[in-house]
Amino acid sequence: MTQLSIRNIAFLTPGNYDDADPRTGLEETLSLFEYGEALGFESAWVRQRHLEPGVSSAATFLAAATQRTRRIGLGSAVIQMGYENPFRLAEDLSLVDVLSGGRLNIGLSAGAPPFGKLLGERLFDGDPAAIDFSHARVARLAANIAGDWLGEPQARITSAAGEHRPRLRPHAQGLRQRLWYGGGSLRSARWASENGFHLLLGNINTGEETDDFFETQRRHVETFRTHWRGPAEPRIAIGRVIVPLDGADTGTRQRYRDYAASRQARTLAPQGERRTLIAPDIVGPAADIVERLEADPVLRLVDTLRLELPYNFSLADHRQILTDFVELVAPRLGWRGQRPSAAEITPAGGAHLSDAAIAYHRSA
Repeated sequence: MTQLSIRNIAFLTPGNYDDADPRTGLEETLSLFEYGEALGFESAWVRQRHLEPGVSSAATFLAAATQRTRRIGLGSAVIQMGYENPFRLAEDLSLVDVLSGGRLNIGLSAGAPPFGKLLGERLFDGDPAAIDFSHARVARLAANIAGDWLGEPQARITSAAGEHRPRLRPHAQGLRQRLWYGGGSLRSARWASENGFHLLLGNINTGEETDDFFETQRRHVETFRTHWRGPAEPRIAIGRVIVPLDGADTGTRQRYRDYAASRQARTLAPQGERRTLIAPDIVGPAADIVERLEADPVLRLVDTLRLELPYNFSLADHRQILTDFVELVAPRLGWRGQRPSAAEITPAGGAHLSDAAIAYHRSA
């Protein structure tokens, strides 16, 4: 068996909070980004969710994260474009990328908004049947982020700020090359590849040609690499729910095992009309986790392994999972990252590390 050589490690957090006290939960998620940076993760990602206690605007949250971190990559996974205006979102994301110093990664998906019928005229300005929710909507966002000049060469806009040739501003140099697509089917993997989007893969796929989750995902990777038309090397990030038990106490270990057991049945057969395939959670001692990851046939085909942190776990749970993974799992998968110094991750604006990040450095 070929030895794994994971180049980058990342984590994805749900960003959930108590509905009666959202600020505390959001602050905890920001502190988790700081903590992940102190551990040496290459990137930290947040889910964008609507109509539930989670991060409803990834751009807004990540703007705050730019001021609390210095080196770690910041990502959204995924922004459903059916809810978004491709120009206005491009403005927001470009601004965030400039604030971050070019650290933003944008995960996107196409399709009609899942809660569109419920929202009705709160979301739509006209007949939803007349709105294009296809991949073309994602491509429009990418074109806006690319920052091409608008109008004829002589076109100018005039305001109190002076006369300017129009384009989306601020222009975030290189951001177009950090767009990712959340692919779960052969069609989406091929579209992402042919249009120069890197590929995000998770623990859920559309069953096509086989009921085997890993074989399905392997074919998605092969399709993506075969049709790549981007200007640089294609990147693929794979997500797995990984929960090490080593640093947890006895009660927490049992809670983790119960969590995984409650989700096991959905992994045994295709789910629903779309034949959705779901990978099992990976819960256990670090040694067992390494063995299971080494047997994952998709993992050796990608450059980034991303931990998908479980929903509704506490901040302490998430810190323990991240710490165990960095210290006990990642090095045995070939990861060669290093923990940055406190000076390297102190935000440039003079802000201080969170108490959690400081405590980690002092104990290390």
